[in-house]
Amino acid sequence: MPFLKPVTLQGELVTLEPLSYDHHDELIDAVLDGRLWALWYTSVPAPEAMRAEIDRRLGLQAEGRMLPFAVRRNDTGAVCGMTTYMNVDADNRRVEIGSTWTAAGAQRTGINTEAKLLLLTHAFEALGCIAVEFRTHWMNHQSRTAIARLGAKQDGVLRNHQRMPDGSLRDTVVFSIIESEWPSVRNHLTHGLPRR
Repeated sequence: MPFLKPVTLQGELVTLEPLSYDHHDELIDAVLDGRLWALWYTSVPAPEAMRAEIDRRLGLQAEGRMLPFAVRRNDTGAVCGMTTYMNVDADNRRVEIGSTWTAAGAQRTGINTEAKLLLLTHAFEALGCIAVEFRTHWMNHQSRTAIARLGAKQDGVLRNHQRMPDGSLRDTVVFSIIESEWPSVRNHLTHGLPRR
């Protein structure tokens, strides 16, 4: 049995669907909302690169290294982004939640928070993970703040960790939530979500 199998995760605000090519056109509409690919400190696919990004994520899924999702709003039914389990370490029951982007119109609505709650619940309660990681660019202050607001603790900074598409070097901030912290984090996230 593979550690990660495609699964649909549904909450009140959002549904995480296994990524497929059927999501392509909706993902282009979503990424156009806010021109997210233009932010230099992120790796969000431009509209013309969306098919290649779906190819990449599904290829990593086939290798057992990623489980990608399309993020769908429950209120409008529109796809509003992507997220994944990645950097999978099945032997040690660890995953990273990352490669996430959210359309500008869905930001600060509770959608991303509930998506993280769904992913964390599945990781700790269905997959038996001992830790879940989050990573972001040092300069992505919005992402760093959002990760800390989830209840994740900063583990450290990997300096000159990656080369960005523009050639600059990324310092990567690493956060995690460990198994013993999960009950408190779950309560914090559950009680902080906006309700419809």
